[in-house]
Amino acid sequence: MSTEASTRISVTGSQASENYDVLVGHNLLGEIPGILGQRTQRILVIHPRALRSTGELVMEDMRKAGFEAFSAEIPDAEEGKHIKVAAFCWRVLGQNDFTRTDAIISVGGGSVSDVAGFVAATWLRGIRVIHIPTTLLGMVDAAVGGKTGINTAEGKNLVGAFYPPAAVLCELGVLRTLPEYELLTGMAEVVKCGFIADPEILKLIEDNPEKIRDSQSLVVRELIERSIRVKADVVSEDLKESGRREFLNYGHTLGHAIEHAERYQWRHGAAVAVGMVFAAELSLAAGYLDEATVDRTRAICESLGLPISYPADRWSKLLETMRRDKKTRGHLLRFVVLEGLGKPRIYEVPDESILFATYQEIAK
Repeated sequence: MSTEASTRISVTGSQASENYDVLVGHNLLGEIPGILGQRTQRILVIHPRALRSTGELVMEDMRKAGFEAFSAEIPDAEEGKHIKVAAFCWRVLGQNDFTRTDAIISVGGGSVSDVAGFVAATWLRGIRVIHIPTTLLGMVDAAVGGKTGINTAEGKNLVGAFYPPAAVLCELGVLRTLPEYELLTGMAEVVKCGFIADPEILKLIEDNPEKIRDSQSLVVRELIERSIRVKADVVSEDLKESGRREFLNYGHTLGHAIEHAERYQWRHGAAVAVGMVFAAELSLAAGYLDEATVDRTRAICESLGLPISYPADRWSKLLETMRRDKKTRGHLLRFVVLEGLGKPRIYEVPDESILFATYQEIAK
């Protein structure tokens, strides 16, 4: 696999407006003019404070390509996913006369693509957005799939829209400056894809303990591409999470509750890792999964330096948050569980005592 040639992974939908490509490779900014076309005049580059210099480089590139480019700098990480931040971006768009043929480019991690996608979905009821994820998590998860959202005091991503981007550009070079912990927490979403759809991902992680810590290795590139293909396949079939797409939430029900409990100071991947161990234990308790797969879940997460437990005294708060989860239907809590590798299913919990007993398996 050449590190020079870009890989193109297509996401399709029921309508032409839902079709787009995810490009993985190097030097991808030159693709943007062709994606947007000649009618686009203005581009708003939304980036976090921590990536000011990167945002400025993208903006300068867009100006050289003939666009009017503007910048909206937003707070880092989950602090940026707030209605006040969205309102700030709307104000920049309005003050600079953005029309429906203009576009937004997000530069950053999953939080940036979430809020930028939401702003794009709501400005003039929809303008185009291109995501340039700068983290592993953003590349394999948040930027692909068209889910956008902001947080409220009550929980994560409770306000949002399904809004496919015009393209996703996974520029592998930007991962060079990603701290190792950020790389490894992003791997949690890769691991998830391995358990729900592509077990070869798990083998690649287990067989290459050093190479998965090198963001520029061919192994990491293969893991990124395999994970994107898993998500592209699911999203192409189910854009609005009415069926199979729910499986992508494996480990996320408890994971999101932990993020909320930690006031979003935990990395998303760290919370999802604990959530996957919980989901595996729940699968075992429900009679769907074998102990060997539960043990494998723990071992892989530990090998990545990810947490696999959470304090015992937090259960009541976590349960309260999970009752507000988007997968809940009425009073029924629903979890994605496994019947085996690559065999996810929805489990409607008949009795919350099962959840409490399962939590004791990960409590510390």
